[in-house]
Amino acid sequence: MKVKTLILGAGAAGMMCAAHAGPDTLVIDHAKAPGEKIRISGGGRCNFTNLHAGPDNFLSDNPHFCKSALKRYTQWDFIDLVARHRIAWHEKTLGQLFCDEKSLQIIDMLRAEMDGAGARLWLRSALVELSHDGSAFHAQIDHEGSRVMIEARNLVVATGGKSIPKMGATRLAYDIAAQFGHQVTDTRPALVPLTFSDQRFAAISGVAAPARVSNARGSFDEAVLFTHRGLSGPAILQISSYWREGEEIVIDLDPDAQLLDDLRAQRQASGRRSVANELAKHLPTRLVDHIAPEVLPKGNLADHSDTALSGIVDHLRHWRLKPTGSEGYRTAEVTLGGVATDGLSSRTMMSQTVPGLYFIGEAVDVTGWLGGYNFQWAWSSGWAAGTAIASG
Repeated sequence: MKVKTLILGAGAAGMMCAAHAGPDTLVIDHAKAPGEKIRISGGGRCNFTNLHAGPDNFLSDNPHFCKSALKRYTQWDFIDLVARHRIAWHEKTLGQLFCDEKSLQIIDMLRAEMDGAGARLWLRSALVELSHDGSAFHAQIDHEGSRVMIEARNLVVATGGKSIPKMGATRLAYDIAAQFGHQVTDTRPALVPLTFSDQRFAAISGVAAPARVSNARGSFDEAVLFTHRGLSGPAILQISSYWREGEEIVIDLDPDAQLLDDLRAQRQASGRRSVANELAKHLPTRLVDHIAPEVLPKGNLADHSDTALSGIVDHLRHWRLKPTGSEGYRTAEVTLGGVATDGLSSRTMMSQTVPGLYFIGEAVDVTGWLGGYNFQWAWSSGWAAGTAIASG
């Protein structure tokens, strides 16, 4: 069986590529349904892009690589596509866009775009063997229990990274890259909860608070969630992409820098109140109780000088913690690292050394922040590869 283009992976990037690659395109995926990560994302409503998406929201060994694709297919282009399919959406915080209804609408939209482009989709299909004879790719596919040999002029690898293995994630993209002489950068779980071996926050599991979480490489203002195993919540997921084992993170529980002034004012107005009771007006009571033995002195507000109150606030604003690990790929939303960008064209996503070989989406060493950025990279890189194939 001959096709012009074979796409491995019916996720966000793969389906987007198929919608633009032109006729005679075949997409295969081992799953029972396409777009499984789309389906589960955003609590089932799919955080499909971000109003603020730009190169600064992505991590890569080459921070310039993503610029071309993101500039030529922007969040506004995808919003226009969503509008054409009459999918209602809304903005949550920080520019995050979600479907008003179900994430399946995005999958249906991509399927409709694929159908309109004449692309075919094979599910329950897995790559068994792959080779290249100098002019075409030869893929042996296990398709619903039968072996099929496919010859393709173009091969697009859109199989993602190693995150969420229970959904079938594998290192296939990296193996194919290595097979054809491409380097793969170090990979690790990203956008993932951080853990502590002593389960120090088990007693306040479920408590959340707004905070600024930072280290030497990044800083994020969002919620922190305390869990049985450690820390989660948007701010923690964000900083996890910048954290490495053995390093500290710093939590600022007063990111607006209002707490010291409020404590001083209340000392004048209600000096007989305890420090803990006053802090509980600003932070969850269970969290205050948890940190009280280590941080809070005994006595009332009136008993403490400006210096003493400043010391309390300083501790709350510079809470240094050293996680022992993360939840790993099991719960990581994405994989940091991937196929090295120096071997790919930033304009087309095609290999610099193997004509017709493309890598897109999460498989590539381009990783976005939390909040719709990784989907935007899928749309942009899939569009870049697809349009390049169509014009070739």
